Amino acid sequence: MHSPKSVTQFGPENNKLMNEKHIPVLVGCGQITEKDVEPQDARNPLQLIVDAIRSAAEDTSRAKPLIEAIDTIAAVGLAIDAVYPPSPIAGHYANLPKSIANQLGIEASKLYYTAAGGNTPQMLVNHFAEQIAQGQTSTVLLAGGEALRTMSQIQRYQLPMDGWIDSPGGEAMSIGDQRPATSAYENEYNLFPPANTYPLFENALQVKYQRSHQEHMTRVGEIYAGLTKVAASNPYAWFQQERSADQLLTVSKDNRMIAYPYTKLLNSIIQVNQSAALILTSLAKAKELGIPEEKYVYLHGCGDAHDIWNLSERVDYCSSPALNRIGKEALQMAGKSIDEIDLFDIYSCFPSALEIACDELGIAHDDPRGLSVTGGLPYFGGPGNNYSMHAIAEMMNKLRAEPGKFGLLNANGWFVTKHAIGIYSTTPLKQTWQRKDPSSYQADILSNAGPKLVETPDGNATIETFTVLYNREGPERGFIIGRLENSHRFLADTPNDPDTLNSLLDSKTIGRKGTVSHSGGKNIFIPRG
Repeated sequence: MHSPKSVTQFGPENNKLMNEKHIPVLVGCGQITEKDVEPQDARNPLQLIVDAIRSAAEDTSRAKPLIEAIDTIAAVGLAIDAVYPPSPIAGHYANLPKSIANQLGIEASKLYYTAAGGNTPQMLVNHFAEQIAQGQTSTVLLAGGEALRTMSQIQRYQLPMDGWIDSPGGEAMSIGDQRPATSAYENEYNLFPPANTYPLFENALQVKYQRSHQEHMTRVGEIYAGLTKVAASNPYAWFQQERSADQLLTVSKDNRMIAYPYTKLLNSIIQVNQSAALILTSLAKAKELGIPEEKYVYLHGCGDAHDIWNLSERVDYCSSPALNRIGKEALQMAGKSIDEIDLFDIYSCFPSALEIACDELGIAHDDPRGLSVTGGLPYFGGPGNNYSMHAIAEMMNKLRAEPGKFGLLNANGWFVTKHAIGIYSTTPLKQTWQRKDPSSYQADILSNAGPKLVETPDGNATIETFTVLYNREGPERGFIIGRLENSHRFLADTPNDPDTLNSLLDSKTIGRKGTVSHSGGKNIFIPRG
């Protein structure tokens, strides 16, 4: 016969405790933005990250016991460690999460280092929330940061990179999709830089929306002017300056055209010194550590997926089946409709990324709820792969200030390629946390294949989308994605003479006909008319 004590072990209170061990909750967040510091006085990436972690620990009101409870550290991959293009200083931090652990004076049993991609911060929250729900880990530190502004200054002035190297031993586990962003074929046409790629989506969207170039860009400018207003009041923003749509769109010495139709001020700013950290634990552990309940922010819904990987093989350049699907999955998991969400942070590295996300999630481009809690990557700052860590931290603070509201954010990796989404609230979960396995819907997303790709095309062809790349003097290179008469797709440059390049800067360029041939190792498309 069981004693009364044994019976109570399986009573309602114990069941509640067991459930709380499997309910993930964010309890701390911290951010650092370092501006106006001489390079010799600036912090290196590791210092920035550790300072953000200490801020996140202090945010819990139980810093010391919280740090001691960390059993898992996941560090977001540094920009210098991207698979392509290789950096001469890649691997300077041989085991970044171990370096972080050493700085904090702790021994975490699990160390992770992510693949490149702006989706990774939200992907990490989703992944480790599931790990906590399954009882596989207890307290997780998520952190990342960049000192790219300082690094560029150091390289410009040929200063020593003291403190930018650490080899603490061991090897972190890799997490995330490590495939390179672009294929060898795409690299031949220099499609890796996002500034060269996102304009292809923008010009396709203009046609989708059936707008003139001027009307379309006026709408884009208005959206991004709204982001600058948010950044102007954010103390962590890199550019705390409100700008009008006209200021963002007008070409000037300080706002030159980068790739048609984007001026410099519509491009994500990567040369920043910023870091952010989050602390994720179980509800039971949070209570055990004495963290005040007003600090708790719950992940109510989430999803992860990727679109057809290579840009040249997409179905089109104005949609994202993956983002559409994970939006539905996350909302269903949270038991919410998009109309019931109060706050958004829509990934905004370039306008086309934001527009596509809004379209797929069912959010108006001029939604009165606003599209960013940070001010967006061109104005808040785009610290490599780690921007969304800041967005989650900002979302946490805003939700804490308005308990009961719900916030949604999406994170985007590469070129509308990798996606993660999260729905947050201070409202407690009503049941044990469980999400649908992303692998259960990933194959369905990829089932609609794009057109056949031809690497050496020849014959009559039509422009599917395009951009014109600029240097400081003016138009430099025309690039198109085109279709042959049999609908097969190809990549091609155009002749770079001024008449051809200027002729592309027209609202009717998409759909324009011409001929394509392969010569000198490149495809060349010659437009007619």
